[in-house]
Amino acid sequence: MWSKGKDEPGTMQYPEPNRGNVPQPAVPQGPIPTQTPMRTATPTAAIGPSMRIKGEIHAREELLVDGEVEGVMESESLLTVGPNGKVRANIRAREVVIFGSVHGNVEVTGKIAIREQGSLIGNIKSAGISIDDGAYFKGSIDITRPDPKAAKAAQNEPRIVAAAS
Repeated sequence: MWSKGKDEPGTMQYPEPNRGNVPQPAVPQGPIPTQTPMRTATPTAAIGPSMRIKGEIHAREELLVDGEVEGVMESESLLTVGPNGKVRANIRAREVVIFGSVHGNVEVTGKIAIREQGSLIGNIKSAGISIDDGAYFKGSIDITRPDPKAAKAAQNEPRIVAAAS
């Protein structure tokens, strides 16, 4: 039989009730600690399952889409299409993870991941891609690399150093 053990995160063991004059450890007060989320530095904006948006969405923070969106989506951070998410839009973002369905072109500066039940119909332009077994993809893939000439030119560019006199 399975039961939560004392080593599992999010559980606390409370002492047995005091029987007699045997001293017992104090019972912790306040809320029971829970696991902390992995990404805490950036707040997440969410489009819930009951929401339907038509238009343009521009975000700097992480964005979770679990409703319906039609139009254009841009994020300077992670854009996640949740399992209930239905997106009919072109997407530009730093990173994209798809659990739901996307119909549109996706341009990513980092990596795109299409998870097991996710589907994407459209073209991908990305530096990296991951498609899980069971995911659906129809379109073309353009893997981008940093331009070596531009990177080398930036290294060879003369640097101006200002000195205070």
